[in-house]
Amino acid sequence: MTARTGPDLRHINTWLFDLDNTLYPLESGLAPKVSDRITDYVEDLTGLPREEARALQKRYLAEHGLTLKGLMAHHDVEPDIFHAAIGDVDLGCLIADAELAEALGRLPGRRIIFTNADRDHTERVLRRLGLTDFFDQVFHIADAEYEPKPAMAAFERIVAAHAIDPKTTAFFEDAERNLEPAALLGMTTILVGAHAARSTAPFVDYRTPALAPFLAAAII
Repeated sequence: MTARTGPDLRHINTWLFDLDNTLYPLESGLAPKVSDRITDYVEDLTGLPREEARALQKRYLAEHGLTLKGLMAHHDVEPDIFHAAIGDVDLGCLIADAELAEALGRLPGRRIIFTNADRDHTERVLRRLGLTDFFDQVFHIADAEYEPKPAMAAFERIVAAHAIDPKTTAFFEDAERNLEPAALLGMTTILVGAHAARSTAPFVDYRTPALAPFLAAAII
């Protein structure tokens, strides 16, 4: 893909990015570390054996879009307590990406993080990646009133909070299901990650194994 043959995104003036496994690859190994921390929390909270705690964690993720949402609904968990318990995971596996920083820097208009994570985790990850200065705003799970993607309510809240015009917005995500509501609103959708090429979902406009080359090649 080159600058002459890349996707035509000249209509885009708002760039929405998921955080985890989008601004850095899933292969970094951070996701299993975070997942293990969440399992620790569920195990301590419920007293379940570890494998049962992990199964409950995954069930809440599937049913609610976020394990935390299930814990809030069924166990009265306070979000701040949950995030404090899992929030200091080691980020040593993440590496600053100069190519991505350069590609982000050429994008016209606003760049916004749209994440199911909390603010502290988002800020830690952005600092570790050296990308803090490349984003104008962060819309995190508390901003969404704990309504996680892919719930349409989360999208409606970010649109309202940042006066977003979906037709001039591109949304980059590693989770296919989180792109469907964006597409329904009229956003341009981009699935990111090594798995993206296998997607056949009609609501995905573009697929790329890595974010930086896609952005560097885009016609803007």
